[in-house]
Amino acid sequence: MAVLSIDTSAAIAVALVSDDGERLASRAVDERRRHAERLAPLVAEVLAEAGLTRADVTAVVAGTGPAPFTGLRVGLVTARTLALALGVPVLGVPSLDAVAVQAVADLGLTPDDEVLVAADARRKEVYWARYRVVAHEGPHGVPVVETVAGPDVGKAADVAAGLAPVPAGARLAVVGEGAALYPEPLALDGDDAPTLPDAVVLARVALQRRAAGLPLPHEPLYLRRPDVHEPARTATAVRGA
Repeated sequence: MAVLSIDTSAAIAVALVSDDGERLASRAVDERRRHAERLAPLVAEVLAEAGLTRADVTAVVAGTGPAPFTGLRVGLVTARTLALALGVPVLGVPSLDAVAVQAVADLGLTPDDEVLVAADARRKEVYWARYRVVAHEGPHGVPVVETVAGPDVGKAADVAAGLAPVPAGARLAVVGEGAALYPEPLALDGDDAPTLPDAVVLARVALQRRAAGLPLPHEPLYLRRPDVHEPARTATAVRGA
C-alpha cells in the first residue's frame, strides 16, 4: 500500500511513499502556470514507476500552501477528487512546514534552533513562517518542528526587519525560494538550504502527524485575495435587472 503526496504551492511535486514513509517514486517539475495540464500525468508516472495502481493508494497528502490561488487550488482539488474516488482520507500539511522539516535534516539543525521559511508570493512579497526545532529526529525518523510565527505574507525587507532574536546559543536558518529571490534582506542559509517543498518530505510529515493524532486539515492557506476577481456589476446593469 502507498500514500500519494501532491504539492502545487510553487513547482509541481508528486511522490509515492510506503505506509512507513519509504520513498517509492517521485517527480518534480518547475512549472508555475500549467499545473492542471501537468499534474495528472505526473501522478500516473509515479504510480507506474512504483508498479502500483490507484487502488493501492491508502491516503492522499496535499500541500496546503500558502501559495497563489490558481496553482494551489489545482493541487487541492486533484487531491480531494482522487481521495473521494478511492474512498481514502486527505491529509493536509502546510507546504512551508515541509520546507522547514527538510531544512532541519539538510542543515543539521538541533533542538531550539529556528528556521525561517520564505516562499515566493509574487508582487515582490514572500509567504513566510518561523519554526522552532523540537527534535532533529522524531517518530518515523522525521524532524519535528513547531510554528512560532506566521504563516503570513509581506515584503521581504519587512519580514527581515521584524525578526526577533533567537535564544542564546541557538541558530536561525533562513531557507525557501523567497530567500533566494531576495538575498539582501533574507540571506539563504548556504547552498544546502532547501528552497521548494519536497513531496516525499510532505508525505512523511503527514504520516508522523497522523500517528501522533494531530489534526491534518486540508483547507488552503491563501493569505490574500486571488489576483483575478469577478467584475463588479455596473449601476446600469443593476437597474436593468
